[in-house]
Amino acid sequence: MGDLTFFELLKVVVIGIIQGITEWLPISSTGHMILAEELLKLNVSDEFMEMFRVVIQFGSILAVVVLYFRKLNPFALSKSKAEKRDTWTLWFKVLVGIIPAGVVGVLLDDWLDEHLYNYVTVAAALIVYGILFIVIEKRNKNRSLPTKTLSELTYKKSLAIGAFQMLSLIPGTSRSGSTIIGASILGCERPVAAEFSFFMAIPVMLGASLLKLVKFGFDFTSTELIVMAVGVVTAFVVSIAAIKFLMDYIRKRDFSVFGWYRIVLGIIVLIWFAVRTFDA
Repeated sequence: MGDLTFFELLKVVVIGIIQGITEWLPISSTGHMILAEELLKLNVSDEFMEMFRVVIQFGSILAVVVLYFRKLNPFALSKSKAEKRDTWTLWFKVLVGIIPAGVVGVLLDDWLDEHLYNYVTVAAALIVYGILFIVIEKRNKNRSLPTKTLSELTYKKSLAIGAFQMLSLIPGTSRSGSTIIGASILGCERPVAAEFSFFMAIPVMLGASLLKLVKFGFDFTSTELIVMAVGVVTAFVVSIAAIKFLMDYIRKRDFSVFGWYRIVLGIIVLIWFAVRTFDA
């Protein structure tokens, strides 16, 4: 990799912004990244880019930890014994939920990257899950959903949501999108579905980031370290805003707008790459 110019640094910031917004909104960070990488090609090796697009998620993880630190901290001195017990219970539910995707992700990580990281898969996933969001919201519109708080979420339901999260291993599906859809189908209110999705992301994304780092190695150039740092910090700051926006939004409205957005984006991805292939 050559010297880091201001323009290269600006591209890293834009990629960090895209990551911070799309990681938490159920619109597929991969779908946006695949377009961003077409328009904002960084002057880095393919190996570094493959690692970077995953490790940049670390900034997004930190945003969840900061925003929900008290809720997630079982050692908080301000909590009663009952509250600490409830916090541990929440973490156990999260750990149960990540088992399916964790096992499959470790076993099939390289295979998934090789066979499914392409624009057709991403576009199809964007469109299919966009339709699902719209259908599920119409189905739930006049229903009273049984799971209204995280404490009402059972271990059985947590594992079932985790099974839905396995679908996020398909590029374009969206990790938050698959878990929110799964939780909604299983009778969770929108805020419960969104928050549980956030909390499941912590160990899943941390594990994925560490796995990519280990595979890439830790022999970074100074320029690569700057790219990593700028991307992670940008993703962190933007993720804070994106999470707050989403939680405020879904308390008043449903997820249908994200479904329509996914469908439009999927069509754009298909047209963009079809035209490129035709021109080539």
